[in-house]
Amino acid sequence: MRTLIKIFTLPLDMHAPRELCHAVLVFGLMMGATSATAQEAHTDPPNANNCQPQEQIKFRGLTARLENDLFADTDQNYTSGVAFTAVSHDIVGQLKPECLPTPVRLQAELITLLNPGFWADAENPAHSQNVVVKFGQSMYTPQDPARTDLILNDRPYAGLLYVGMAWNRRKHEPQGDSEILDTRELTLGVIGPLALAEEAQNLVHDVIGVDQFQGWDNQLGNEPALQMALDRKFKAYRGTGAITPGFSADTIRRLGLQLGNIETSAMVGIEGRVGWNIPNDFGTYPIRPGAENRPPSASSIHGGPGDSASLATRPRAGIHLFGTLETKLVLHDYSLDGNLFQSSHSVTRIPWVAQAAVGFSAQSPVAGHGVKLAVMRVWRSREFEEQGPSHAYSSVTLSIEF
Repeated sequence: MRTLIKIFTLPLDMHAPRELCHAVLVFGLMMGATSATAQEAHTDPPNANNCQPQEQIKFRGLTARLENDLFADTDQNYTSGVAFTAVSHDIVGQLKPECLPTPVRLQAELITLLNPGFWADAENPAHSQNVVVKFGQSMYTPQDPARTDLILNDRPYAGLLYVGMAWNRRKHEPQGDSEILDTRELTLGVIGPLALAEEAQNLVHDVIGVDQFQGWDNQLGNEPALQMALDRKFKAYRGTGAITPGFSADTIRRLGLQLGNIETSAMVGIEGRVGWNIPNDFGTYPIRPGAENRPPSASSIHGGPGDSASLATRPRAGIHLFGTLETKLVLHDYSLDGNLFQSSHSVTRIPWVAQAAVGFSAQSPVAGHGVKLAVMRVWRSREFEEQGPSHAYSSVTLSIEF
């Protein structure tokens, strides 16, 4: 197993400063670069490099996700996760590499190398794609916050700080009655003190007046993190509008594969939805690869370039309930198996894990922008032999369309 994961990772010198201000500076530089790229895409003339507006990357919306088990009255296991994502308009037809920012082009070339069939039918006008850029942090702690020694029979203290990029491809065959969303995602990050999980948790606990965890000196060591993910979702074809008008129900099936030293696993799942004006997307999920799946420009509050959708197909206020069931086979999980390149604390991982979630999602145009709020409670089965009861946490997601 470790040999397989090493294929996807490289050693990294981790003798870097840990001060929070340095991390904020790095994040600011990253966001500045992303903003500059987006601004460049907006300001380039349509004929630059023979690129049309619909062939360039233009970001259409942002999403913020917060997950925490304090909402479930606990403070242990997967205790907190935050993620911020930016989603582009769709690109229809064959990609033009010269029209893409360098990081996006390089990832597209990597996908083509590793998965040549991903764009095999790119000339089909019924198919389109968009790009998702993300930044996030996850943290894990044992049950007892007061102990300063290494707790051998509980999970390690662990943190992950990461950036990632994903391509979503939405496909529908005119003669078929279903459609598919394929996602290919690459995540890069760092595990250990450089992930700043201790600093982030201490800051939040100070703000809300909760005692700090005292055992962070025992957390996993610094290590580079890499993960490649393949995800496919299926659902019934409901047309090209932003919503399914009126009262309706649907189901979405999902298959996923993750490879890397963050997690190596395979999963299968299903989601059911029922409500009023259900969005024409591929469901609502906790933080994970393929979670950000807003479809192409038909669901954007302004539509995409050349989109002539009528008011009937534009976004409308709506609300729906949803529930998900999934199971996965886990072959590696850094938060349970510990460091890959050095000796560290670990626990006895349970290979089969089940997860269920229920929640609601509501969306509405607000001041000319599409706004969506989703809230869910997630239950996860025991992940390691030494664990006590199964774990639960809550997730809140807020999205806005420009």
